[in-house]
Amino acid sequence: MAIEFTAFARATEGRGASRRMRRAGKAPGIVYGGTAKPTPIELDHNALFHALRNEAFHSSILTMKLDGAATKVLLRDVQMHPFRNEILHVDFQRVDENRKIHMKVPLHFINGEKSPAVKLNGAIVSHVTTELDISCLPKDLPEFIEVDLIELNVGHSMHVSALKLPAGVTAVPQKTDPVVATAVVPRAQVETEEELAAAAAAGGAEGAAPAATPAEAAAPAAAEKKEEKKDDKKK
Repeated sequence: MAIEFTAFARATEGRGASRRMRRAGKAPGIVYGGTAKPTPIELDHNALFHALRNEAFHSSILTMKLDGAATKVLLRDVQMHPFRNEILHVDFQRVDENRKIHMKVPLHFINGEKSPAVKLNGAIVSHVTTELDISCLPKDLPEFIEVDLIELNVGHSMHVSALKLPAGVTAVPQKTDPVVATAVVPRAQVETEEELAAAAAAGGAEGAAPAATPAEAAAPAAAEKKEEKKDDKKK
């Protein structure tokens, strides 16, 4: 589903103008790229703030309505106030349908609870990477990439090279093959299992009496016969 938003041309620039704009419930921004010059814009602050809470707004081709025209753009940067829910500035980039773009898109993990690591070993799956830097034409840009963990085993990791990417999408090359997810059994669980095994082994050793040798078994009977002979001599 296409995401649209409305922007307005901004006539004034500078810190003072931006402060007045924010007090009026507006958020300053800019749109750049393509053959046109960078254009200062302003947006309704509350509408933009709620739009930013939508994951797809960060990783989709957006339609910006400005001065009666619709332009395809990407969200490139958002500057937030250090401790207030206030947008200080926002950057958008115009999209050329014929040129590849680089974007970071979120990873959505599925079937972790069905993996052998979790079902058979009680492991915890850790999502090491939550987004992926990709390259593609604007028409092929996915909102997210699905990561299927159905075959993940304990002690193993899933790497970027193992991901199934949509058609037309490639991962931006890196020096290493980054880990996406891994499965590890909690240390406390391992220690508990080892303690239980050790206790069971110790209990078995204590409960079983050692077998007597033939000499040890015959000793009581020999001693009893000696006592009988002493008694007969006394009589």
